[in-house]
Amino acid sequence: MTRDRSRGRTGSARDADSFFGAAEDRKVERKERQLCRQVQEAVSEALAGIEDDVLLEVWVADVEPAPDAGRLAVIVQAPRGASPDEVAARLENVAGYLRAEVASAITRKRVPTLTFRVLPPETGGIS
Repeated sequence: MTRDRSRGRTGSARDADSFFGAAEDRKVERKERQLCRQVQEAVSEALAGIEDDVLLEVWVADVEPAPDAGRLAVIVQAPRGASPDEVAARLENVAGYLRAEVASAITRKRVPTLTFRVLPPETGGIS
């Protein structure tokens, strides 16, 4: 005769998702982070190859979903001596090239749309 192992546990059974979140949500989040890292590396390398004195000094600070992985916000830091508006205009001029470089660096059916947010140059320094 087999024992009924569920006896006494009916009221205490918990779904694992209530403790850790849905496994599917964690997988999607992990894949988005992975894509953002790949895009950050691809955009950084592509900017290093562009013959533009201003864009050559732009630093890619972060890439984040905006609002999902179909559209990514590339957050860059403007170099000293360059206005954020000037950097944004130059980035828009090479956006197609950057997206093509991202397409060759990632393995996805659809390449995400890139938007750019330009942070002002760092004003702090070592005193």
